[in-house]
Amino acid sequence: MKHVIFVIAIILTIPTLAVSQHKDTLIVKDSTGKVVASSKVKKGLWRDSAGNRTFEPRKAAIYSAIMPGLGQIYNKKYWKAPIAWAAVGIPIYTFFYNRTWYNRIRYALEVGGMDPADPAYAESLEKVHEKLQRFVVGGRSSSLLNYRNEYRRDMDYSILFTLLFWGLNVVDATVDAHLKGFNVNENLSMQIKPALLSNSTVGVSLVFKFDKNGPKN
Repeated sequence: MKHVIFVIAIILTIPTLAVSQHKDTLIVKDSTGKVVASSKVKKGLWRDSAGNRTFEPRKAAIYSAIMPGLGQIYNKKYWKAPIAWAAVGIPIYTFFYNRTWYNRIRYALEVGGMDPADPAYAESLEKVHEKLQRFVVGGRSSSLLNYRNEYRRDMDYSILFTLLFWGLNVVDATVDAHLKGFNVNENLSMQIKPALLSNSTVGVSLVFKFDKNGPKN
């Protein structure tokens, strides 16, 4: 259990570390790599190599932390929002479902510990859920205890999964906003070509083409 909580804590801190590593200087270079322009950029304002404003990872992380799926909507990845809602909503629903049955079983155990001769016993038994009354009447408190412990365990797992998927939702939105600033146009390509390393050695080379100026090996 402690290891799971530790992993979740790491996941939740990733967006903070990611958004804190941006530079506050905008540098524009020509095709030869020479710096042709340089200017200060307001902290938190993200721009691409052409100086155009892009999506801000910090803002995407904050939106997703407040409401799952909101960061995905900010990044214009609308199809991811329902996935984030389902990933966080399902464990939240199971938590309340398990808590409801946990409380029902706990009350059934309290009624089971009452004296049947007590005048309040009959009225209390009627308030026990119909599926649990036979356990109370039959004195099967051990079975009720097992069920109660199972629902309590499932409640804990529901909380852990909620935190886990909430954190992953924040990470996804933050990384997505980071990737928005990369050049992913049609000029990008990768090719695998055979290469002659020496007179008797043949290898494979990866050729990455970033723009029309030529490939880089």
